[in-house]
Parts: sequence; C-alpha cells; structure tokens
Amino acid sequence: MRLEKYIDHTLLKPTATSLDIEKLCNEAMEYKFFSVCVNSCYVPLAAELLRNSDVSVCSVVGFPLGAMSTRAKLFEAERALTDGADEIDMVLNIGWLKSKRINEVLQEISFIKNETGKRILKVILETCYLDETEKKLACKLCVDAGADFVKTSTGFGSAGATFEDVKLMKNAVKGDAKVKASGGIRDRQTAMDYIYLGVDRIGTSNGIAIVTGDSSVQSGY
Repeated sequence: MRLEKYIDHTLLKPTATSLDIEKLCNEAMEYKFFSVCVNSCYVPLAAELLRNSDVSVCSVVGFPLGAMSTRAKLFEAERALTDGADEIDMVLNIGWLKSKRINEVLQEISFIKNETGKRILKVILETCYLDETEKKLACKLCVDAGADFVKTSTGFGSAGATFEDVKLMKNAVKGDAKVKASGGIRDRQTAMDYIYLGVDRIGTSNGIAIVTGDSSVQSGY
C-alpha cells in the first residue's frame, strides 16, 4: 500500500507564511504525497513550486465556516482553478442545511461542481455540527450535485474525523462518491484504520509522521 498517495499534505492556519507554503510543497515532493491543501491565496505559489512534480494542488473554498454567499464561494473556486488548483475542497453551508434550505445547498454544490468540471470537488460536511439525519442528507445532496468526495471536517470545528462518521458517510454515498477523512489524524495506525474503513484520501498536517511511522516528527504547522 502506498500510504503517501492517500495524503493531502495540509496547511490552512491563518498564520501560514509564504516560507511555510514553500516548506509544505518541498515536503510533499520529498515524500510523494498526493497533494498539498492550502488556502486560496497561496494557490499560485503552490502551483508554481509544484509545476514539474506529480503533486496536485488542492484549494479550500468558503473555509472554514461555509457561511459566505454562494457567489463568493463560486468566485473563490473560479479564481483558485485559474491560479492552478487541481482540486477544490468547499465547505457546505451548515446553517442552510439546518434551516432545511435544501435546494439552496444542492444548487450551491452544483454550481461549484459545474465550475470544477472534470477536476475533483470535495465537500466538507463539518460532521461535528450535524446529527445523524443531517449527515445522511448532506451526503445525498453532495452525490445529487455531482461532488466527487464527501469530507468529514475542516479541522477548525469542535471535533474532527471519527470512525463512526466515516462508516455513516460510506453507507450514505453508496459508492457514488468517495470519502476523505480529515481532522485529528496524526499517526500511522489511525491513518491505516481509516483506510481500512474505505477512505480514499486523508487530510492532515502530520503526513510525514504518518508515512514514516515516527511520531516524534513534528510538522511545525
């Protein structure tokens, strides 16, 4: 198993500097991670640094709250793709979902998927704020809108990924979307456990520790 190819090497802290992003990209190339995941302002830098590599660039959109307007999210996605992003991780509008504004949630995801086209769209559910029924509904809406992945968490909520949520999400999408686990995954065994549950991608800032099995390795992010 090529564990490194499950890893989206992630740096989304508001204090991240250009030098931090350069370090992230160099690590991703050295350890052959699938992608780096960065805030949209750093997509041009990451795309340039990774231009001649096999590492993809993932940009978050509407991060971390998901509560901005659809137009703002769509513009951010368009700009990130133009700047060189290969994948988009958008945050679902949690308040709309809880308000039962189902058509608006579906439409928003559909708009952004239409923009990404053949490129990958992952939708972050932020499962820590949803009950079981809402998680299942969110997964159905993501599938109906054509999203490629459902993703557990931003890492900025009150909790991150859980095995229970991944199981629920896998069952809810019925094979019509993939699952990304993100938030609180810091060691090799935990990552392997998620992979055995069927996730296709793991978002973490601890990718080096995961692939080397050395828990003493600190990302510094």
